[in-house]
Amino acid sequence: MTGLLLRLAAPLQSWGERSAFPTERDSAPFPTRSGLIGMFAAAAGLPRGADLARYQALEFTVRIDRPGVPLTDFHTAGGGLPKDRTAATSGGDHKGDAVVTRRHYLADAVFTVAVAGPGPVTAGIATALQRPHWAPYLGRRSCIPDEPLLLRARVADPVRELVERVPLSPNPRLGKRDRETIPVDFIWENHPGQLPDSAVPLSLYDTPESFDQHRRTHTKRHLHRTTRQLPAHLAGDGSTPVYQRLFAYMNTPEELSV
Repeated sequence: MTGLLLRLAAPLQSWGERSAFPTERDSAPFPTRSGLIGMFAAAAGLPRGADLARYQALEFTVRIDRPGVPLTDFHTAGGGLPKDRTAATSGGDHKGDAVVTRRHYLADAVFTVAVAGPGPVTAGIATALQRPHWAPYLGRRSCIPDEPLLLRARVADPVRELVERVPLSPNPRLGKRDRETIPVDFIWENHPGQLPDSAVPLSLYDTPESFDQHRRTHTKRHLHRTTRQLPAHLAGDGSTPVYQRLFAYMNTPEELSV
């Protein structure tokens, strides 16, 4: 399988895990499979009821460059209008009152994602992201991604690139980098080799079977979270902005990554 590399960064992003609507909209602490496949399907212009089987073979590996800070947005929807023009409750009724909502986000988070899968599928995803039918967003329409979003469109071993070559975004939590390696967290769908004893098992109901508004369904996915020591040079020495390091990586000869 070949693949591509994505960088998911923005002032705000939100990856819904459990709640559907309306009063509490949660966010997982890292990009969900449902959120990523939804982004690909939207970029390709697929309708909500489209068959998602083409994405079934994809494997995601998430590198947590910067976990971000949890943020909750408290606001109301509706209110002050005639009853038939106010927001509907979860039961479909219009009571005339404002609906109180709390929406959860990750502020200032950065994730780098290796997407591995059959060549024609990943190539189609890359093409769609380069010229999207509907603009990509990071979990919600208000969460517009920073550039660059697509780091590499054609990579022979995207997980190896993620571990060995893709520049890391600054993470103040790491403090001074006076060692040869730095600890970075990963979320694995398919860990290469034996899992370390410190691996943390996770499970999410975030594998989409359908995005149809009337029969949206998801199945369970098993993951592992590990901490891996990466070469400190991936984080730079502070003298070169991260965007310059990213563009330098993106502009290296293609044969180095395929």
